[in-house]
Amino acid sequence: MLSLSGVDLFYGDAQALAGVSLEVGEGQVVAIVGANGAGKTSLIRTVAGIHKPRAGKISFRGNDITGQEPHRIVDMGVGQVAEGRQVFPTLSVLENLEMGAMVPRARGREGATLARVFAMFPRLAERREQLAGTLSGGEQQMLAIGRCLMGQPELIMFDEPSLGLAPAIVQEVLQVIRELNRSGITVLLVEQNVAVSLKISQRAYVLENGSVVMSGSGAELLVDDRVRQAYLGL
Repeated sequence: MLSLSGVDLFYGDAQALAGVSLEVGEGQVVAIVGANGAGKTSLIRTVAGIHKPRAGKISFRGNDITGQEPHRIVDMGVGQVAEGRQVFPTLSVLENLEMGAMVPRARGREGATLARVFAMFPRLAERREQLAGTLSGGEQQMLAIGRCLMGQPELIMFDEPSLGLAPAIVQEVLQVIRELNRSGITVLLVEQNVAVSLKISQRAYVLENGSVVMSGSGAELLVDDRVRQAYLGL
């Protein structure tokens, strides 16, 4: 579904991604694992069109999306739940969700999708008129996921969805990601909880200094000594 081939990204003279190649198969959960500063967020933002690569190719469903504008990539079916949630704090919950449905692919299905989001996140339904900035961190993360769903994505990229959340809420968020995947949505997951992300992923890639240094199934990397020592403290 998603393919990166030899992608280079620079911030000025500093290289953030170096020859990154990876594949995300339809219906999979694929994890990106790495230390802070390894290039994980840069990778997601490059796929989303926010950053323009200097070299390489990015394809979605066989179409070249390298360097295209973010709104076009979203309209092709690539959604993103950004690190830090990034809801519109002065808009209500409902208004935030409506913002997510502004892409052409979502038109005509807003009502049905909104009902699905409210069924998945009952707290959002209860707080539909509340300003997003007054929600708890967990509720804002649910809102960010719901807003992404309003755009009818076929692939969702999650960037650190559990960051800053209480442990009980982290489990709730990860359960939502599993449910979305079971419903047919493909997932590219960057998550600080390496053990959990590997357990729920069919495939995983390890990024170091902007390069892919290891790849394999989630189960294989979970028992790999290098991964266990570097990221699991074992």
